[in-house]
Amino acid sequence: MTAAAPAHPHILIVEDDEVIREATRMALERYGFPVSTAADGLEGLEAFQTARPDLILLDVMLPLLDGVGLCRRIREESQLPILMMSARTDPVDVVSGLEAGADDYVVKPFESAVLVARIRTVLRRVRVVPATEATAPGAPAAPSGTPVAPTAPTGTPAAAAGVPVGAPAAEPGPAPAARAVRAIDGLEVDTDSMEVRVDGRLVPLTPTELRLLLEFTAAPGTVLERSALLERVWDYDWGADTRVVDVHVQRLRAKIGSGRIETVRGFGYKLRRPA
Repeated sequence: MTAAAPAHPHILIVEDDEVIREATRMALERYGFPVSTAADGLEGLEAFQTARPDLILLDVMLPLLDGVGLCRRIREESQLPILMMSARTDPVDVVSGLEAGADDYVVKPFESAVLVARIRTVLRRVRVVPATEATAPGAPAAPSGTPVAPTAPTGTPAAAAGVPVGAPAAEPGPAPAARAVRAIDGLEVDTDSMEVRVDGRLVPLTPTELRLLLEFTAAPGTVLERSALLERVWDYDWGADTRVVDVHVQRLRAKIGSGRIETVRGFGYKLRRPA
């Protein structure tokens, strides 16, 4: 029996221009992506809630609810990737979309191959952040499928506890592996569960924000240049717009504390070490 091929991620396009919307839909479908579409912001919000896409391709200028407003609404309940589309190169337009929670942006018009490459890049960033597995309160700490030996009160004879006299003592199982937690002055990043806490409080981050924080916590006190962050976090090996980095750093500061990430003018950013 042949295993089924993995499904392509589902893309939602929210674009009011019918020609651009349909041309983009057909291009993505040629690459194998299942696609849903919406023609305005409110329709896009409804499609997001019902279709549950894996990535949203979102125009900035939309009727009824603009792309920036829609991005904020989506971020209230989801961290899925959002790629903004804009026909303008106005810095305010670009920054507004990124500040609202978008992961990246593309400027129209664009070649379909370029768009697909950007989509795949954003999706790769998501896939390196595994979903955390919830553990029910009170669940046993023993690994699944591992029998737990009965214990007897102190002083109880072995036979009374159901253990044959003279039987060899059971060898203890391997100790559970310590969790990989990066702890820096009240900031904790669990690299197993990919959870972030500040002073014990769980802080939700988008996959891009989390990858950015992982870079900082891997080398606290080290200056990371914008170009290096673009390559490591966004997978860009060319001179992309560094405003993407700047806005994501601002968003990260707002969530973990503004004083933790320091700007080193002319170079980049660094995570401050505790005094």
